[in-house]
Amino acid sequence: MDLILVLIAAILMLLGLIGSFLPVIPGPLSSWAGFLTLYFSKSVELSKTFLLITFLVAFLIWILDYIIPALGTKHFGGSKYGMIGTSIGLVVGLLAPIPGGIIIGPFIGALIGELYHKNDTKIALKAAFGSFIGFLGSTLIKFITCVAYLIMFIGIIWNSRELVFSF
Repeated sequence: MDLILVLIAAILMLLGLIGSFLPVIPGPLSSWAGFLTLYFSKSVELSKTFLLITFLVAFLIWILDYIIPALGTKHFGGSKYGMIGTSIGLVVGLLAPIPGGIIIGPFIGALIGELYHKNDTKIALKAAFGSFIGFLGSTLIKFITCVAYLIMFIGIIWNSRELVFSF
């Protein structure tokens, strides 16, 4: 049973890495679910404090994933309309059945928001670029977190390998 739990946890860790780039999978939360699965293994000891801290980090990053593109828009001179457009574009891009919708959505949303606010095209494009930079930043943060979780997972398994893989 422990081997099955470890394999499920490993799959969730890899799913988390993939989810760093695919917005339909919450990357850090999927990786954390790997820790939670591992917690139920009798061969591996994980503290509740470890689970709580790693969950809080994953949850915070999941929330920031929706905020950072809007902050990028604002940082590059966008207005409230550009930030709202970025957020709407993020959701639409996530739901749109087009490749790259999650990247294109915030960019177009910020552009439309700024043009609606009667900004000129130059300011609107700059704000849209900011949303794209924000998206790239949040993707990088998710990826780094998932890699860190994977390294911790490997370390935990490595230290428990005699117990986990004994039949």
